[in-house]
Amino acid sequence: MKLIRHGDPGKEMPGVLLNDGARLDVSAFGSDYDEAFFTNNGLARLADWLQSNQSRATQVSGSARLGPAVCCPSKIVCIGLNFRDHAAESQMEIPREPVIFFKATTSLVGPNDRLVIPKNGTKVDWEVELAVVIGKRALYVPKDRALDHVAGYVLHNDYSERTFQLERGGQWVKGKSADTFAPLGPFLATPDEIANPGNLKMWLKVNGEIRQNSSTANMVFDVATLVSYVSEFMTLLPGDVISTGTPAGVGLGMKPPQYLKAGDVVELGIEGLGESRQNVVHYAGH
Repeated sequence: MKLIRHGDPGKEMPGVLLNDGARLDVSAFGSDYDEAFFTNNGLARLADWLQSNQSRATQVSGSARLGPAVCCPSKIVCIGLNFRDHAAESQMEIPREPVIFFKATTSLVGPNDRLVIPKNGTKVDWEVELAVVIGKRALYVPKDRALDHVAGYVLHNDYSERTFQLERGGQWVKGKSADTFAPLGPFLATPDEIANPGNLKMWLKVNGEIRQNSSTANMVFDVATLVSYVSEFMTLLPGDVISTGTPAGVGLGMKPPQYLKAGDVVELGIEGLGESRQNVVHYAGH
């Protein structure tokens, strides 16, 4: 299945994307795609519900806004320097163990929502990433059982403000957590939709020009390793997100570095997980 959430920000409703591109509202199923949904075997129950109710489900307009593909994850865990070429362009060593940092859940937005350059932000960068959604509680999970805890996969742009991240001391989370810095979607694809998460083409364009063009085959640590590893240090709850790192081609690695400005358009995609697009604007608050 491909799960979508549609509607205005904060009022999203659950839906599914069919293979023919049609979008169906499944609000009548009675559950958003949150921790309770995944905990209570929601994917299987929704599949059963669709067998009897799909023909009666309301179609969702193709122009309707899509929200983040999951609702209210307890945490967004990110993996740094997980592509060999990205570590090299960042002039950092390939990690011996996965580098873990967090992204605030308030950074979540829909896949095609605007990217807002935060107040005092001058070095906003892009990062196309494969994100993994946890399907059942995971603690001390061995690698050979780690994929049993995965509900699905989703496209993520791990936006970063490099000044906040690298030049102002402390941990990376400061540069990763601004509002709109985690567009997630367009849909969550269940594992049966993705034959091999370790061999998916991934790309990102800025203003129509390719910046990142790689594959998840270039990851240092694969999905099973990451789920198992993170579960050594914290309980992963259903609906939690692990973002698995980005390949080379970020603005920080360009010579000279190039960062986003208002009016830019960022487009990205991963094989089997669709595409997203963000228009860049300045923060307009006070």
